[in-house]
Amino acid sequence: MMSWRYGVRMIAPKRTTVYFAADVHRALRLKAAAAERTISEMVNAAVRASLAEDAEDLTAFDERRKEREIPFESFVKDLRRRGRL
Repeated sequence: MMSWRYGVRMIAPKRTTVYFAADVHRALRLKAAAAERTISEMVNAAVRASLAEDAEDLTAFDERRKEREIPFESFVKDLRRRGRL
């Protein structure tokens, strides 16, 4: 089942329960009201942003997979040798 909301195609949402600290819940309620959005929309946007950031990190790891590994100790010694530390 699909629906449209604010010009965005939405697949039927799944229901879950999330527990927030009272002050976080109040802040979220106030922000959602000020933005004329629901708490669910705010939480979905935050989760999507976090997942997108994770996807970017995974892409960066894949792109750097072929780089030569340098042990941390060697890296620090090299920084000291070059006067960077």
